[in-house]
Amino acid sequence: MVLLQETKPHIQELSIKTTIISRYAFTAVYCAMLNRHSAATEGIFQFQIPANAYVSNFTMIIGGRVYQSEVRSKEKRVKQENGKARKKTQVISEPEVEVFRMAASIPGRNRAIFLLTYEELLQRRLGRYEHVTSIRPMQLVSRLNLDVTIVDHSPITHLEVLPLRNSRTQAIAAAGTNAPKTPAKPEPPITTAIKNEKNICKITFSPNIVQQAKITTNGNLGDFVIRYDVERELGIGDIQVLNGHFVHYFAPKDLPVVPKNVVFVIDTSASMLGTKIKQTKDALFTILRDLRPEDHFNFISFSNKVKVWQPNRLVPVTPLNVRDAKKFIYMLMPTGGTNIDGAIQTGSTLLGDYLSGFNSSPNSVSLIIFLTDGRPTVGEMQSTAILGNTRSAVQEKFCIFTIGIGNDVDYRLLERMALENCGMMRRINEDADASAMLKGFYDEIGTPLLSDIRINYTEDSVEYVTQHLFTNYFNGSEIVIAGKLTNQSAESLHVQVTASNNDKSIILETDVPLRHRQIETEKHVKQALGDALGSIADDFVERVWGFLSVKDGLRSRLRSQTSKERENHTIQATNLSLTYHFLTPLTNIVVEKPEVLADGTMAPSPTVTPGAGKAASSANELPEDTEDGNSQRPDGMKPGGKLERRPAKKSITISKTSADGDPHFVVEFPLSKLTVCFNINGEPGHILRLVSDHKYSGVTVNGKLIGAPAPSGSHKQQRTYFSTITIVVNHPKRAYIEVTPKKVILDGRDRMVLACHSTVTVDSGALTVAIVGKSNVTVSIGGNITFVILLHQYKNPAPYQRDHLGFYIANSKGLSPNCHGLLGQFLYEEVGLGELPVQEDMKPLPVLKVKDRSVPVVQKSRRIYSGTQNVDCWFARNNAAKLIDGQYEDYLMSHMFDTGEWPHGTNRV
Repeated sequence: MVLLQETKPHIQELSIKTTIISRYAFTAVYCAMLNRHSAATEGIFQFQIPANAYVSNFTMIIGGRVYQSEVRSKEKRVKQENGKARKKTQVISEPEVEVFRMAASIPGRNRAIFLLTYEELLQRRLGRYEHVTSIRPMQLVSRLNLDVTIVDHSPITHLEVLPLRNSRTQAIAAAGTNAPKTPAKPEPPITTAIKNEKNICKITFSPNIVQQAKITTNGNLGDFVIRYDVERELGIGDIQVLNGHFVHYFAPKDLPVVPKNVVFVIDTSASMLGTKIKQTKDALFTILRDLRPEDHFNFISFSNKVKVWQPNRLVPVTPLNVRDAKKFIYMLMPTGGTNIDGAIQTGSTLLGDYLSGFNSSPNSVSLIIFLTDGRPTVGEMQSTAILGNTRSAVQEKFCIFTIGIGNDVDYRLLERMALENCGMMRRINEDADASAMLKGFYDEIGTPLLSDIRINYTEDSVEYVTQHLFTNYFNGSEIVIAGKLTNQSAESLHVQVTASNNDKSIILETDVPLRHRQIETEKHVKQALGDALGSIADDFVERVWGFLSVKDGLRSRLRSQTSKERENHTIQATNLSLTYHFLTPLTNIVVEKPEVLADGTMAPSPTVTPGAGKAASSANELPEDTEDGNSQRPDGMKPGGKLERRPAKKSITISKTSADGDPHFVVEFPLSKLTVCFNINGEPGHILRLVSDHKYSGVTVNGKLIGAPAPSGSHKQQRTYFSTITIVVNHPKRAYIEVTPKKVILDGRDRMVLACHSTVTVDSGALTVAIVGKSNVTVSIGGNITFVILLHQYKNPAPYQRDHLGFYIANSKGLSPNCHGLLGQFLYEEVGLGELPVQEDMKPLPVLKVKDRSVPVVQKSRRIYSGTQNVDCWFARNNAAKLIDGQYEDYLMSHMFDTGEWPHGTNRV
């Protein structure tokens, strides 16, 4: 008898950490898998994320090597990848699917770490925010830890943690099989600890293996659900301001209910037979009880034919009408096909005619609730025609709310129908309790408080505001708007809300003190930062704006009537998705996969040789968030699940010797107490030798130029900037670092790709790299050579702007006196300032004495350190002619890893 060994890797640790700052949730998932066997095996990481969330990063660390993902537009991916590359990468698309899944080979006796981050703006429904974390590792886990921190500007109220649930409506008591089925008050899962302090709440859940096994032995623990709300002030709502962006939360209360006119359109085709129709009927019976006396209603059923309960009218809510409606619902019998177009046309005509008659209230809210479990099979079957017919029939007089049950529904059609007609869509999964979900959805929209809401801000103070016109506001929900401030120095922001309720128009106005609100917002973000995801938390208001802008763009794209309009919305939403690294329907996540050899070990790391630089540097184009796999985990987590970031020190003391901007070179001569500057007007694609000391200290620095059109009115044809800086080190062993504005590729002990928007320090032996997110990269070599590379990134670049780099020499003690290059040749040089003799009536011309050369110069001022400092310098014209050894062309390299020596000897006389 042969016993087959279990080859599935063991999950050593699953740590999930969420920080919710003012309803915006950042979640980082850390999963460590161990392959106990000598042969390589496949590890599958999968994690359910909320349907409304966007994945913002994915990283794998396998065999000590970092494999970082990249978010790409779908069109771009098809053009860029050839067949070879596609074999090495896995593309994760279909973000509509809630399960994020990645498989990778894990070498024998080795482990893999999977890191996933996603972001979500929590939606308020029925007076509560609900945050759901899926805990389904599908095996018992040695260390399982969930940590949720809620930080809000307003005090947190009504906090509750529900029992673990394995479907939307079924909760399982986490205390084990002996727990009562219907406890008086639902108990939180076992080991849950809640610490609530006014504006901050911390919730932890960390069951050991025995406690997990009592809940379930298969690892499918279920959803960990937190519900909460915050205190609300009457009036204009809560506005948060941070770093040039604002977010406005508007959820008024204590308003009179607006009467509604509602037509229920119910699918009774043959596929509804059984549980679906029974649950639908149960929900409708409950909804009938909840209709208010001032409401008007009707029912339509449809299959092949369309039947109207009360032809040509809507009826008031009376005991007699409710009793007759129950009879109609009870008698519904599923049979035949699905005439979606006919049903919508009938319902729209019925409601439209009622609204144009004398009986309708002018201040009521009107809606169709449309439910189906299938695709159109009778009558008009083309989606575009159905949508066009619906728009024509509705004419913006009322809203359509759509519900799809099961797996056979055309959700795209239902979503567009709702979006184009100011409604919402809900999915009800095949195995869900349709009755409870239907009732829940009706509860969300059953109590309208306001209609025709318009929210305006000071015209010249804001730009790029997300959706700010809303047809209806329902009790228990929330309106969220975000925008950019054009004038950050403005004292206040004027906010005006206009709306209608059941008997009058409402106008709310206020001036928000921007500076005070920024200080308040910073204060509560700092409270969260001990546990939040580093610098991302600093930008949470901007990320809310990015998140909502992407959602707006996708909705507008879906509503587009022309291909041109659709293309414009697609480009806008794609660019925003790429800017914020969001996995959306318009983007894919691509990640390089590790190569595992037949013997179960990993293929060796790629090596770099002169001439092979391009292939090596582009093998893994991954501009995303990752950090050191050795000294610190890529999401900043320690093995215990705690998150930490090293403080971002943006102020750095470095010398003025640099190449920055267009590129403008500055050289400081401390002994001579002089500063000299010059420009190099190269061509895009040129590679310039900046530092050349390969033979002695083993260090070489090259910079690649990128082109950009000059601003209008400039005398230049084009401008050039450094797009890439490569530092090659040859002692004590060969290593290199390649820096772009988005990423750092480090090839030392292991090949790593680090994102420039994260803050991290990595020591690879020959090189130490410290990144301050979105600010600078410091490269230290052997303790006595330090270079600083400034990151110049534009969020919304003008046509003449390009993301680029600035290169500064901070410590040159370890470079030899024979060092050369456009900057290196001056490190041990001394220069003098003299004057050229001229005629009597002219001023003497200043010259620099460099070696045995006289260089004419003029005085200029240069801005360095990202424009924070001005430096006066002596400027040498004509590509630094006579100032530098040889000609400018002598400093052009054949490739980024070219370490050839200066061909004309050293820079010493």
